[in-house]
Amino acid sequence: MKTVAKASAPASIGNVGPGFDILGQAFEALQDVVTARREEKPGVRLGSVTGRLKSLPPQPERNTALAAASALLEAAGAKFGVTLDIEKGVPLSAGMGGSAASAVAAAVAVNGLLEKPFAHEDLLMYALEGERVSSDPPPWDNVMASLLGGLVIAARLEPGQVRRIPAPSGIVSIIAHPDAEIETRAARGILRPTIPMETVVDHSRRLAAFVAGCAANDHELIKAGLDDVLVEPQRRYLLPALPAVKAAALQAGALGCSFSGSGPSIFAWCAEGDREQVEAAMRDAFAAEGQTAQTYHAPIRSRGARLEPVAEAVG
Repeated sequence: MKTVAKASAPASIGNVGPGFDILGQAFEALQDVVTARREEKPGVRLGSVTGRLKSLPPQPERNTALAAASALLEAAGAKFGVTLDIEKGVPLSAGMGGSAASAVAAAVAVNGLLEKPFAHEDLLMYALEGERVSSDPPPWDNVMASLLGGLVIAARLEPGQVRRIPAPSGIVSIIAHPDAEIETRAARGILRPTIPMETVVDHSRRLAAFVAGCAANDHELIKAGLDDVLVEPQRRYLLPALPAVKAAALQAGALGCSFSGSGPSIFAWCAEGDREQVEAAMRDAFAAEGQTAQTYHAPIRSRGARLEPVAEAVG
């Protein structure tokens, strides 16, 4: 019987341009790591918090990792409880799936303690219950990408159906993370409930072109579709630097550039050979707007969540 299990889960890019609440992409440059320790006392408890943060809420209703662990234990009918140690490598309120990474890593780690663990893909529903703490109803994009890895589409929600999309070759993803925060719940709250038909058609055209381009490994088709005309215009004012950074990235050779999730991070896709100049252009554009930004890059085929080795106790 396992008493300790550890799992890592990557950051993620929500929406991936035109795929609002439909597409998600794993981004393994940053990771959350959760260690679950079995205890006789039922329930979930927060242990140590390390990494980018030194404290997190200890209540399951305010902590995505604890909420996901609680949902999983309840579904499994487990008679034991757990304490979770969380190493935060993914920042929160950054548009990089920080809350989703914690929920996913917790679900995978706790699943590793079960005598009859759930299938990996079935952990999505329990990780979503964790993400509900951050945004209710919980968006699927960051959660499914962090769990499964690569580029993922939510084809249907009830019943859930998610699939990985073939990742194009020769392209790398970049995230520029400025010194700012945007809360997901607030960013979703500003979206208009109705959209003109012309915008919906234009958006659908771009989404179709992007997905088809990925499946066909057609970079020109990807470039034609990698533009968010639906949500980005509504959120643009949340980050005044966005137009300048986007223009700089495109000028440097990016195929497309937009908010990562609800921002404030901005992502871009570009050819592998253009990566350094696109990263530099995005940093310089932020600097010209009076903001510092850290850039990261990762393959589109980034790995999803996984169990990590745990050193055996000596004694």
